[in-house]
Order: sequence, then structure tokens, then C-alpha cells
Amino acid sequence: MSSVSSTNTANGDTEITDTEITDTVDTASVSGDVPVRFDTKIVVVLRDDLEPWQRLNVTAFLVSGLGTAVPEVVGEPYEDADAVAYLPMFRQPVMVFEASKETLTAAHGRALSRALPRAIFTSDLFATGNDRDNRAAVRAVPTGALDLVGLAVHGPRNAVDKVVKGARMHP
Repeated sequence: MSSVSSTNTANGDTEITDTEITDTVDTASVSGDVPVRFDTKIVVVLRDDLEPWQRLNVTAFLVSGLGTAVPEVVGEPYEDADAVAYLPMFRQPVMVFEASKETLTAAHGRALSRALPRAIFTSDLFATGNDRDNRAAVRAVPTGALDLVGLAVHGPRNAVDKVVKGARMHP
């Protein structure tokens, strides 16, 4: 399983690289009462001062990025008893946390240092209305000055747990 990560070069360009992440599912008792345990984790961290509508909006945007960059996290299409088809969703749970601005910034730094697949949402994006303007708003701000309001991360469970250290489960 491969995922995309990026790093900044000395001249300010972004270099895209592949990071190898393997994921297995403990299938010893998938049909029984024992829950399925994944080797990877999907986490969203939201800044704790967001309005409810902003939390929902930011979460939706962030996870859409992970689903496209790490297609292995997306399961199979759904179908109801009448054979009506539905789009696939993530194959594993998404854990949602909240954190102060400082804790969110620290989590972003840890995600970068571990080269984990990640998506960000900055406060500037609330004033834009399309993807082109969103990307331009992020591109205009140096990494250390981003006013983060949300972060999504996917990776090995232990690495993601270290990234979100200090954040608390969303109420």
C-alpha cells in the first residue's frame, strides 16, 4: 500500500514522494462479536473554538482529501436489499478530536516530521468558495504561519496516536 507525502525543497518547491504504509485487519473473528482492529488510523483534529457548522464543514473537506490520496482507506460500494447502489465510504472508523490552536499546530508539526498523509484546513478557507481559491489561500502562507483550524491524518496507529498527543476526543 502506498500513499503520497510531500516535502518542501530548498528553493520552496514541493516534492511529492511515496510513503509505504501497510494495513492489515485482524480477521480472526470478523463475523463474531470481536471488533475488527485496523493497523492504521484515520484522525481529524479540529480547533476547539469553531462553530458547530464549521466543525462539520472542516471535517467533510479534510476527509475528502484522505480518501483521494490514500484510496486503500475506501471500502467497497454499498447496496441495500432492493439492489440500490450507494457510494463506498471509508472502510475504517474516523476518530474526531478537538484541540487548542497550539496543540493543533504541534500536531501538524508532528504529522509533517513523520511524513504521514495529511490534509489541512486553514481559517482563510472560510472566506473562499472554490478549490482554486482554497489552494491559493494555503499557498500564500508559509507552513509555520498557517492558521490551522483542522488537520486530518492517516497512518500507522502508533504514529497517529503520537501526532494527536494532547488533543481530546470531540464531544
